[in-house]
Amino acid sequence: MMTQPVPREKSTPPAADQANLVAPAPSLRPAERAAMNGHPGGVLWFTGLPAAGKSMLAMALQRRLFDQGHQVFVLDGDNLRQGLNRDLGFSAEDRSENIRRVAELARLFADAGFIVITAFISPYRADRQAACTIVGEGFHEVFIDADLATCEARDPKGHYARARAGEIADFTGISAPYEPPESADLSVPTATRSVDEAVARLADYVARHIGQRAPVALPADSIRQPSRASVTADRDIHLATG
Repeated sequence: MMTQPVPREKSTPPAADQANLVAPAPSLRPAERAAMNGHPGGVLWFTGLPAAGKSMLAMALQRRLFDQGHQVFVLDGDNLRQGLNRDLGFSAEDRSENIRRVAELARLFADAGFIVITAFISPYRADRQAACTIVGEGFHEVFIDADLATCEARDPKGHYARARAGEIADFTGISAPYEPPESADLSVPTATRSVDEAVARLADYVARHIGQRAPVALPADSIRQPSRASVTADRDIHLATG
């Protein structure tokens, strides 16, 4: 069941308030996390029409990578719209905000060393480009490619039928546009491939472009223990400003 969005107050923090924000310096470097995990972090951004197979493949790939020893996590559109993004609807503006929030969250997970798999329609190229800008070089756009006829024939949630009947407004592919990627990092045609074949293709891409699970010993000089004085001072600063 699709949840009804809760009205939200739209506001942008004043520039003066933004100027007062100072992020603390990280105590871990990306290379240290990669060495501990055996692979760097990254974001596999699945995009495609409703019922193209994004969520199914995301969950199956997560299982495959986890069993191989990877740190991996799925961010799924329906799940986040019931929690973090429950105040958003399906207008173009709200879809853009939905993707912005997801991209920021995915970046945090990737910075923590996870391979993040996002399963979102993300219908607009501009929003996907914005997500790429937020995440940075670890962003991989993956087109879960199935044509409208195939997706509508699947219709596992009955949403296409309801959209055709006018019961769901702004439904991607029917009453709202979908802009397919022009140069995705990977395309997975789900109308002509089995789930196992698609997952194998995705796992191979991860192995080639993000990395196999291979623990690496940390260099002795990469682990720096902060002094008691610096820990105390940092704690006091954060208690005062956090």
